[in-house]
Amino acid sequence: MDKAILGRTGLQVTKLSYGAMEIRGPRVWNGRTVEDADAGLILNTVLDAGINLIDTSYDYGRSEELIGRFISHRRSEFILATKCGCCVTNRGDHDETSHIWTRDNLLHNIDTSLKRMKTDYVDVLQLHGPTVQQAEEGALVDVLKEIQASGKARYIGVSSYLPNLPAFVDWGAFDTFQLPYSALEREHEDWVTKAADTGAGIIVRGGVGQGEPGIGRGSEERWSAWEQAKLDDLLEHGEQRTGFLLRFTLSHPSMTTTIVGTKNPSHLAENLRYAELGPLPSDVYEEAKKRLDAIGRRAIAK
Repeated sequence: MDKAILGRTGLQVTKLSYGAMEIRGPRVWNGRTVEDADAGLILNTVLDAGINLIDTSYDYGRSEELIGRFISHRRSEFILATKCGCCVTNRGDHDETSHIWTRDNLLHNIDTSLKRMKTDYVDVLQLHGPTVQQAEEGALVDVLKEIQASGKARYIGVSSYLPNLPAFVDWGAFDTFQLPYSALEREHEDWVTKAADTGAGIIVRGGVGQGEPGIGRGSEERWSAWEQAKLDDLLEHGEQRTGFLLRFTLSHPSMTTTIVGTKNPSHLAENLRYAELGPLPSDVYEEAKKRLDAIGRRAIAK
């Protein structure tokens, strides 16, 4: 599988990475039940396939615990990214997630994450969606750098979105940005480039529109753009919609890697097949953007 350099980290990552939110379990955000054996199977299958970046978070249910249980013995084979600033509260039949943007909580997050994942360090520690004001008031970049200096995180990043991106990009402090982007969600298309221009690596989330409604977690509203833009006309014979979306995301010249999550090995195999095909032909990519522009699904410049 093609690899790319994750910005100034110098890490070589596969263009397709694995989003471990899919093995969070049912207690968080109405996740689907996953048996331990199935979690172990998908995680090891991911590594066996050559995918070398796994993205998770403190508040992704059992995700970190399962990573520690099933693949910590293979730690040298993958780049591990998690997120901090999170708080999980037991509400009986489910867990509620929130954020606490303090030094104490970030230190608690990283120590707990390392213990769960049975590792001494993560490769990338990302702030999980703070506003600019929260980041400033909590001196969060300073806390990340403190954690980095301790050796518990090699590089620091932020998982973010508009309207916070302009300031975060201007700071030039982050080694990576995790941004939502796909053909169906193009608001951050130009910001992928602007963030990459700082020397940061770009981790795309939502690169397959979270899957078709009824099959994945994608919403009807988001996927309505597919029909409106008549993107079926651009599919190659036998090509799946999610495969086209994955290749559209891979076509962005400034992205480094795109996270795709699944707990189904056959879905993983499909993702791998399309990722190995690489970007769309340039004429198809440009035509898709033209059609999406025409229905108002375009990049937001500011």
